[in-house]
Amino acid sequence: MRQLDCDVLVIGSGAAGLAAAVTAAEHGLDVLVAEKAAYLGGTSAWSGGWLWIPRNPLARAEGIVEADDAPERYLMAQTGADRLDERQRAFLVHGPEMVEFFHTRTAVAFYSGSSMPDMHDGDGAAAGGRSLCAQPFDGRQLGDWLPRLRPPLDILSLYGMGIAGGADLGAFFNVRRSPRAMLHVTTRLLRHLRDRLWHGRGLHLVNGNALVARLLRSALDRQVGLLTDSPALRLLHDQGRVSGALLQQRDGELQVNARRGVVLACGGFPHDRQRIARLIAHAPGGTEHYSAAVPENSGDGLRLGESVGARVAVDLAQPAAWAPTSRVPRRDGSVGHFPHLIDRAKPGFIAVRRDGRRFTNEADCYHDFMNALIAATPAGEPVEAWLIADARARWRYGIGWAKPLPFSDRHYLRCGYLQRAADARQLAARCGIDASALQATLERFNRFAARGEDPDFQRGRSAYNQAQGEPLQRPNPSLRALHGDLYAVKLVAGSLGTFAGLRTDAEARVLDAREQPIAGLFAVGNDMNSVMAGHYPSGGITLGPGMTFGYLAGLALAGADRKPPTATGNARDRQEDHAM
Repeated sequence: MRQLDCDVLVIGSGAAGLAAAVTAAEHGLDVLVAEKAAYLGGTSAWSGGWLWIPRNPLARAEGIVEADDAPERYLMAQTGADRLDERQRAFLVHGPEMVEFFHTRTAVAFYSGSSMPDMHDGDGAAAGGRSLCAQPFDGRQLGDWLPRLRPPLDILSLYGMGIAGGADLGAFFNVRRSPRAMLHVTTRLLRHLRDRLWHGRGLHLVNGNALVARLLRSALDRQVGLLTDSPALRLLHDQGRVSGALLQQRDGELQVNARRGVVLACGGFPHDRQRIARLIAHAPGGTEHYSAAVPENSGDGLRLGESVGARVAVDLAQPAAWAPTSRVPRRDGSVGHFPHLIDRAKPGFIAVRRDGRRFTNEADCYHDFMNALIAATPAGEPVEAWLIADARARWRYGIGWAKPLPFSDRHYLRCGYLQRAADARQLAARCGIDASALQATLERFNRFAARGEDPDFQRGRSAYNQAQGEPLQRPNPSLRALHGDLYAVKLVAGSLGTFAGLRTDAEARVLDAREQPIAGLFAVGNDMNSVMAGHYPSGGITLGPGMTFGYLAGLALAGADRKPPTATGNARDRQEDHAM
């Protein structure tokens, strides 16, 4: 059997795993990353690329200064706790330090989401300054490794071209209204088509694709080894310590001996049907739940951890990061899953169950939307709803996979993804919705929406609702009555990833049944039990903690000195970079 020695083996190549690899390599360690799939980047490469890091250095540089204890108060309010645990304190303390490290010492560069509010109003909430996203990246800087980067998700992209949030997305929404937006969109499309013609894929990388590309560039700069098509078969366990792993490669097995330890970063269990059946109540057969995560995320890291005595947490508020998805029929007969993160909040949309009634505020965050849908669904019924838009909203914003003008309806209608009708009763008949109830629901919704009100679910009142809506819509950015032809897409129960992971400590060390660290074993990303305890307080609460604890795992493996979390857990001002 072939053997390979290194200091650190990272299993998985998403943002959290790469953060651990880059940090350890920056501190002088010999690091190898082993990826199960043919592509690098995992679900991180398909994501929006946002990180939630309160009191980060970019926000402070913009003059956004918040009370020291505001993030702590917000997390306590969101999780229902009267104090933060050690991992939450570590996250708040070392998140800004992580951003400073990557932003100043690696190829990772961020821009600040200074106007992106937290998902919920309340004690400690912020109107902006806690979110970060990777700056766009020129794919040519990856050289021969560019073909190994997982492309953007096809059903979310435009001919394989990622579209960033903020001004970029706004230009696409306003392409028929603004000459400046038209110029921006035309330039983006022409550049993308040129890149595809000459290089086989787009080179202007944005969102999660840019984040992973920047981390890969940082890893390559530090001589981190990268293996693809190399799933881990089992961990090596010698004298009470995890000392490496056995990998399966195309030409046989490879034993990797890791002198310092192993980091599990396999992306949780979004496609592990057995664990889904055990942990997700509305999917007792393991097949009633659909995830937008990459198919390779099938629970490998959790099983590897359990094989050496680790435990998966089962006491969370929710086991996964819920999101409504729609099933997309592909030309090859397979089915993709489109996560509805944006369209629900736009004016001209509502959502109803098969009984024809609304069940929640459509503009709330995707996790809250799904919690409400699950609660409203009677036992034994599938967790489903219909997202409905009028023609004006459908053509302006699109609806799920069905793209806005100038794209035609024809294909979406022919394949059954999209339903269209002249009025509520016709649409109800096509979708199997109670016709009388749907008509009554629309009449009531329209009557109040015309005044910018929603007495049933208060849509458009929160800062997050308003930010997700349409700035030009007055008096309520999220509300408008629906008129004329109606369109509908079926929503099913889905998720962006999973929360239930291996129990760890504040340094990302995996714990055994006695709550003691398993020597040589770390877990980050969705293989680590959710720092948010199964809650979803803001956008970026997966990648933010993922990279922070990846960074902390790298420091721990390198034996680098750092200050422990403070007793109160308040985020500090800028941390000094640690000496090599």
